Amino acid sequence: MDIAAAAKAIRSGGVVIYPTETLYALGCAAADASACARVAALKGRPETKPFPLIVADMAGLRDLLAPLPPFYNDGLEIDLALVAARFWPGPLSVLLPTRPDLPALVRDTQGLSSVRISPHPLARELCRRAGGALVATSANVSGRPPTADPAELDPALLSGADGACLDQPWPAGGAPSTLVRLLGNRRLAVLRAGAVPASALADLFALTPSV
Repeated sequence: MDIAAAAKAIRSGGVVIYPTETLYALGCAAADASACARVAALKGRPETKPFPLIVADMAGLRDLLAPLPPFYNDGLEIDLALVAARFWPGPLSVLLPTRPDLPALVRDTQGLSSVRISPHPLARELCRRAGGALVATSANVSGRPPTADPAELDPALLSGADGACLDQPWPAGGAPSTLVRLLGNRRLAVLRAGAVPASALADLFALTPSV
């Protein structure tokens, strides 16, 4: 399946496998609740664990964001600008307040979603052609290892999805994206270690215990 066919499938409510900078992802349109439910069923993933999202650029990110609560004031905006300038596009996922009309499968109980701007050219182009943010959960059945090798993709996922975009460049492998939460005033909490080391984050932010 080429990028055009993958985007058409997503716009039609489909679920596809596609490459990111680190691993293959199983995804769909982030705003499509029925497609998100299909992704959860294919993975056997608990519906209480929200899916991470990717966007193509800052405009795509802005389209996801909810009005910022007073707690953040201007601090989140400043910190988000620092993240964007230093780490995006890149494997850094940030928990951010997102629109309440998005499916529960992409938002936690606090109304936060994990979002990043992927540096993978096909992933970003797929976002653009499909019309917005994509679910970017790893393409594996829950409890089984994710993969960066197209030959190792689970046959059950390949047959259950509406297609797979396996064109090069393939994922680079390695650790998944680092997950952080911005706390304002140049503070952040690292919620999951990953491809962006804590030392790089500590160059710009004061690291606090996970919240």
